[in-house]
Amino acid sequence: MIKTNNLLLLPVERIHVEAFLRNKSELAAILNVLVPNSWPHFPEAFSLPADESCESNPPPTDWRNYFFIHPKNEVLVGNGGFTGSPDESGTIEIGYEIASEYWNRGFATEVAQGMIDYAFAHEEVKAVIAHTLAEKNASNRVLQKVGMKFIAEVDDPEEGKIWRWQISRDEYHPI
Repeated sequence: MIKTNNLLLLPVERIHVEAFLRNKSELAAILNVLVPNSWPHFPEAFSLPADESCESNPPPTDWRNYFFIHPKNEVLVGNGGFTGSPDESGTIEIGYEIASEYWNRGFATEVAQGMIDYAFAHEEVKAVIAHTLAEKNASNRVLQKVGMKFIAEVDDPEEGKIWRWQISRDEYHPI
């Protein structure tokens, strides 16, 4: 679990995905929170492995996906996490989404900062990256607020042109 000022980033487990795939209300009951109607924007983030013979809960990893829970209001405000382990250069990617009912409240900035803090607490991480659509938008501003810099426009096979943002360990200054 990752804690920020206002949020708990609760690891997504198989039981959560199974509940979500059946019904959002089942997930809400397991998490004991309200799940917003507008969430998720990217339901494809919640899928089970094709190999059903795998364990019901795989061994824990440091590089997980999380639900963003606002404990005071008992509500899920979004989800996100790491797209995998750090690569051979020590670079790791973060991603996140906030339910539209909770936009413009600082939650995206808070979770991005929390994930960056968590990543740099691991010695092997040398840089954290994120991607946005190739246009000026709120996501760009979030990444700038947490110290990330635009480094390149890249071609994504699904999205087309996207912007890559990065913060290196040398540029990172914990708050």
